[in-house]
Amino acid sequence: MPRLATNNASSAPLATTKSAKTRARILDATAHILCRKGFSGTRLSDIADRAECQAPAIYYYFESREDLIEEVIWQGMAHLHDHVRKALKAASSVSPAERLNIALEQHLRFILTESDYTMAAIRNAAQMPIELRDRQLAEQQKYAVLWRKLFRDVRTAGQLRPGVDERLARMLILGSLNWSTEWWQPRGESVDTLVQNAKRMLNGGFLKEVDNEVD
Repeated sequence: MPRLATNNASSAPLATTKSAKTRARILDATAHILCRKGFSGTRLSDIADRAECQAPAIYYYFESREDLIEEVIWQGMAHLHDHVRKALKAASSVSPAERLNIALEQHLRFILTESDYTMAAIRNAAQMPIELRDRQLAEQQKYAVLWRKLFRDVRTAGQLRPGVDERLARMLILGSLNWSTEWWQPRGESVDTLVQNAKRMLNGGFLKEVDNEVD
């Protein structure tokens, strides 16, 4: 963490605010570039240009380029998990199948429109050096637990189609949702259209009759 000025009473709070804003700009810039240029194409000089700072100043906040990227990827995973968890908490009274549809919609909308961090995480997580993946993998495991419970609850409620393997269904659904970050373009199909078709895939292929059309 950066050292703060302590030569007078008012400079420390000011430095703290300025420091936090600079750090946030560096992270935002990294997320923006990482989700567009990938792990190997993300350069500190580009990050510095976008963050409006000098490249050496980045080392004041992060020990290395890899540590900076690790922070972005971890935040991307954590933000997605938190977003979907909150959406499900607000819909605790609906059926398991409806909750699964809510999770699908919130996951897809978030990764495509809400967060450069999460898109960067999905596109680049596997490229991180293994020694820097501890927090990322821990967050992925927590998010996987959430989805395993969603599918388990659907099965327990008798809303899963006969013969459907819930683990395979979960992997297929999440894999297809995450792959959309590679091909979807804002000038093409709307996110609403993607959500509607993803729900049809889920409901028509894996769940028993459920009315979950997009409003």
